[in-house]
Parts: sequence; C-alpha cells; structure tokens
Amino acid sequence: MLRYLLVLSRPRFWLYLAGPVLVGVSYAADTVGELFAPAAVVLFAYFLLPANVYLYGVNDVFDRDVDETNPKKEGREARYQGGTAVAVVVAVCGLLLVPVAVPLPEQAWPYLAGWFLLATEYSAPPLRFKTTPLFDSLSNGLYILPGAAAYAAIAGSHPPLLAVAGGWLWAMGMHTFSAIPDIEPDREAGITTTATVLGKENAFAYCASTWLLSAGVFAFVDYRFGLLLLAYPVLVFGIRRLQVDVDRAYWWYPAVNTLVGALFTLGGLWGVVRA
Repeated sequence: MLRYLLVLSRPRFWLYLAGPVLVGVSYAADTVGELFAPAAVVLFAYFLLPANVYLYGVNDVFDRDVDETNPKKEGREARYQGGTAVAVVVAVCGLLLVPVAVPLPEQAWPYLAGWFLLATEYSAPPLRFKTTPLFDSLSNGLYILPGAAAYAAIAGSHPPLLAVAGGWLWAMGMHTFSAIPDIEPDREAGITTTATVLGKENAFAYCASTWLLSAGVFAFVDYRFGLLLLAYPVLVFGIRRLQVDVDRAYWWYPAVNTLVGALFTLGGLWGVVRA
C-alpha cells in the first residue's frame, strides 16, 4: 500500500506544490535564519508529500471510472485501487493541514483555506470544477497558494497582488496544457473540460495566451520575471512548429517547471544574501 500511495502522490509533480513554498519563503525572508524558520520547514514538508497524497488521492477517487480508459494511468501513474485504508490515509493527509496552519500568522490562513477548498472541489462534488470549462482552469490557481501562504507566514504580510495574479495565470495555462493529452479519453468518458471544448489547436492557443499574460503581469513586478516566463509561450510555439507529440512534451514540464522555479528561488536568495 505504501508503494501505491507513493505512486498515487505523483512524485514527478511533488514540486508543483512544494516548489512555490520555496519561492515564497525566498522572497519573504530578510535573513538567512528566516529561510529555515519552523513555518518554512513545516509548510515545505506538508506540501511536499501529505498535500500531494490528498490532492491526487481525492482526484483518483472521483475519477476512477474516467481513468479506466486513460493511457496516462499506465506506467507513470496508477489507477485508483480503492480500499478503506487508502481512503483513511488520504483523508488524514488533508486534515493534517489544520495543525500545520494553526501556529502560523493569520495572514497565511486564507491562502491555506483556499488551497484546501480548491484541492477538494476540483475533483469532488458538488462543485467538481474539473468538469466545468474555464472553472477547471481557474481553480488550478491552487498550485500557487502554498507559495502565497509561505510568503505570508514568513513576512507577516500578504504577497504582492500582481505576483499572485501572474502565478495564477501561469497555473491556468499549465492546467490546460496538461489536459490536452486527456482530450480523447475525457470525451469518451463524457467529461467536459476547457481542453475538450476548445480542441487541441485552440487549447494550445489558450495556453500560449495565458502564459503570455502571466509574463506580462510578472513584468510589472520585475521585468526579469516577465522575461523568464516568456519561456512558456515560446515552448508552445516550438512544440507546434516542430510537431512534437503533446503526450511526449507533457512529461518535459516537471523538469521545465523545476528549472524556472529554481531560477525564481535563486533570485530571492540573492536578495537575502545581499541584505
């Protein structure tokens, strides 16, 4: 069961939640000591593993019928196996957010509450955002909320609104890009998403547009952020120009996102060192 839970948590995507924590901490900290504050360590640990077990566990529970025909569940991911023990572990991982949040400054609470709501209702009824076009994309701002919470926990104040907006737009594009390989399985299962409504070519255009907007918004925070985020629309153009199979390109993005996130974090760390 432990091996199954590890696969269920999508190790390739662990940094999609934990990485923003590192980014948020690096820009909130004024001293090297704050980088390793208890709040930073606890948030990173929670969003590295328990949060991923909860997020993807809820997803797999409510997608078990759809996933029967999804080729992505063969090899790199696992189909939901059911069982009371698995359900209990997933629920406990979600509830662990309470003791994580309680000691933190209250400025961090709205971001953590927002993450829990979106992480649950993305897949679970009654809202099940993933089956409502546009809302499936919008709700994936959940991936940048751990970073906002970490910033608030260390700085004691809310993160810059433009940084949150730029990150949200990036997450929207990332979600729809990841849904492109699922277009046919979702259509066969009767699932309607932004990608199934737009179709493959228009979905690529949607991703490029949201990523371009993200770069533009981040440029108002710092022009270097905007330049860095331009990598995403450029990649979309390259994928379409070179006719790269999206099922193959999809698996590049954990590495791409890790690299971009690392550069963001190094920028924050440089500010701490210089101070």
